[in-house]
Amino acid sequence: MNKEQKLQAKSLSAKPSRTGMNVRKMVFIALLGALSAVLMALNFPLPFMPPFLKFDLADLPALFAGFYLGPIAGIFVTIIKVGLELLITGTDSAFAGELSNLIASLAFILPASLIYKFSKTKKGALVALISSTIFASIFCVFLNLFVSLPMYVKLYGLPMDKIVSMCNAVMPLITNKFTMLVFGILPFNLIKLGVTSFVTFLIYKKLGKLLNKLLRI
Repeated sequence: MNKEQKLQAKSLSAKPSRTGMNVRKMVFIALLGALSAVLMALNFPLPFMPPFLKFDLADLPALFAGFYLGPIAGIFVTIIKVGLELLITGTDSAFAGELSNLIASLAFILPASLIYKFSKTKKGALVALISSTIFASIFCVFLNLFVSLPMYVKLYGLPMDKIVSMCNAVMPLITNKFTMLVFGILPFNLIKLGVTSFVTFLIYKKLGKLLNKLLRI
């Protein structure tokens, strides 16, 4: 074997195989999904917000996966998050809560990761996060109006007026379904997704460098 062949062989041996990279990516996605499930369990209500809404940072790992491994990775992390929640705690909403959570998370993660995919700069990340936060917050208003709230009303037999009165006890501006959406659900999601986006923007570059070393991508 001549010198050029030896150098080529050494170069090839230093590169991870495609199979190896794919395995590491799948393991990393699974770990992010598990972390997302843990973060979802660490939820708490916000003052002056509807009591049935819980704040958490569970979408942060999925958003990071969407940025650095692509939108499909973000989808898988979200699915793993919801799946682990079902396995660990089960459902007390006939899957209505879990379905709403899955749809809302995807409405946040997919636009951000798709925008960033075509503009992998700091400015691109900022545009992706702001755009996705606004879009998903508005989307969640309609998701609650047409899907989540009607499902809960039907499931628990709880009149909408009763839900509104629960919200009015913590937020006097909420007096009907419309004001509950405008002064409760919309600002809650702007806060929750805004904080998630802000934290992501602060750490995604540093974590991305670490990920590049771990996965060699």
